[in-house]
Amino acid sequence: MWKLFSQCLKMTSGVAALSVIAAQSAIAAPDDSQMNPTQADVVSPQEALGILQNRPTLKTPLNRDTSKQFQDNTSGNGMSQVTSISELRDVSPTDWAYEALRSLVERYGCIVGYPDRTFRGNRATSRWEFAAGLNACLNTIERLLQENVAVLREDIEKLKRLAQEFEQELMALDARVDNLEARVSFLEDHQFSTTTKLNGEVLFTFSTAAGERAIDSRQRDAIDNFGADLPGATRRPDDNATLAFRTRLNFDTAFYGKDRLRVRFQAGSIPRWDRATGTTMARLGHDASTDADVEFDDVYYRFPIGKFRGWVGTNALDIDNIFDVGNPFMASSGTGALSRFMRRNPLLFRGPEGIGAGAEYKFWDDIFVIRGLYLADNGNSPDLGEGLFNGTYSAGGQLGIYPTDSLDISFTYLFSYFAEDDVNTTSSNGSRVASDPFFDAPTLRDSYGITGDWRINDKFHLHATGAYALARAQGFANPARGDDRRGLGADLWTWAAILSVVDLFKEGAVLSVGGGQYVTAERVETLPGDLQSIDKDTPYIIEAQYKYPLNDNILLTPGFYVVINPEGDEDNNSIWVGALRTTFKF
Repeated sequence: MWKLFSQCLKMTSGVAALSVIAAQSAIAAPDDSQMNPTQADVVSPQEALGILQNRPTLKTPLNRDTSKQFQDNTSGNGMSQVTSISELRDVSPTDWAYEALRSLVERYGCIVGYPDRTFRGNRATSRWEFAAGLNACLNTIERLLQENVAVLREDIEKLKRLAQEFEQELMALDARVDNLEARVSFLEDHQFSTTTKLNGEVLFTFSTAAGERAIDSRQRDAIDNFGADLPGATRRPDDNATLAFRTRLNFDTAFYGKDRLRVRFQAGSIPRWDRATGTTMARLGHDASTDADVEFDDVYYRFPIGKFRGWVGTNALDIDNIFDVGNPFMASSGTGALSRFMRRNPLLFRGPEGIGAGAEYKFWDDIFVIRGLYLADNGNSPDLGEGLFNGTYSAGGQLGIYPTDSLDISFTYLFSYFAEDDVNTTSSNGSRVASDPFFDAPTLRDSYGITGDWRINDKFHLHATGAYALARAQGFANPARGDDRRGLGADLWTWAAILSVVDLFKEGAVLSVGGGQYVTAERVETLPGDLQSIDKDTPYIIEAQYKYPLNDNILLTPGFYVVINPEGDEDNNSIWVGALRTTFKF
């Protein structure tokens, strides 16, 4: 028997070995199935207590209630007491340690498991874990002895030898527990909030652009037909390198575990490259030109309702907060694509947004998810032509299909209304013609699209999206002149694809290469005398970036993207934008 003890002391056995030792040598009240020991084999409870109490003790916090610290109501302790072998989820009658565990748990009650109700018998145990388990058994035996239960002298001697062998570990564990409890008490007394967590993100971005300032087809038409002069139209943005920042502070509050109230503050100085390049197609995905002024950004609440999940927002509740973008490596502005366009499909996940509500419902083992939303751009304004239902808004639905862990597909429909002088049908991700096909006339946009995300294997990841939108004019572009454009239509198209290579050269690093077509007006109905109102050529983007984590809190992302045929005009030269983004998270 002692040979088995020695093997445990050398840490060659798993946690289950403790079960066998304790089952054969730990003491408890003998039951009717045991042979009656002789008087010489039995030690009195008083004598046994004197032996056991003369040992290092570990004040294990097994009874401490820390469940409020976890959303799933599990205990915060390293281990928790179990009373039935059925509670140990990873133990079955076919396991070799089953009988020993059954004896310990159901008869002696001196074996503990982990908070997830597992025993993990196939994992090697450390001496500290062994000492903690031994201490639990000794505490149980001490309690039995105080109840005047007679025990075997041989078991007491073996337990005494085990306690002596693990004396240093018990003393060290006792000191560690005291230190941890002191630290926990300090944190509880000085914590920011019991319900709110602060997380922040700071970006440092070095960026530069090269090429020639772009002009759109209408400006080109004005130059060709009327000799219009556009100052700065051919100015080159070369050597306009910048170093700027963006800071976000998110306060996330949970009132009952699965809900979240988000409040965000933001400030930044990262420039919009459309001012230097002449096109919004060159914009960075994380620009923040607030001149370092702090602004109140996101304010929305997400909460479960039975099988539903709902959102209510009073500021900056975006479509992509509710709908699944399906672009895990590139969607985030702080850690995703460098360009604005490659983050998400602008016809599906961009539009009038900010104030409103949304919901989702999962069914059939979460394979299918239905989502819906209604968001208004000026939902807090009582002015004429604005408000929650009278101004610019978006409404739509999405069907998400998740047949396997490696494949996600979503079908999205979005209906958007853009009020007069508030038209931007491409969300600054397309040409000026596609963004405002009817010269500021109120516009409806019906968008239809599909997005797919395929985890090919542990290394490669493919994302693709495409969308079509029908834009329709709803009124006058210039009421004074009588430019009634009602009934005119336009066809808008866009697509993108991204291939990502995961854990390249370092765990957590991601190389992504992608490209796509900016939102392009391939058909626009116009009135007689209008300037050119269709893109002469198709604008494209190609982007490459490499995300390299220095540690869990600092991420470097060097990369570039090139805009081909900017503003849908083949006479415009390509525009190159290079950037090095450093992301700090805390």
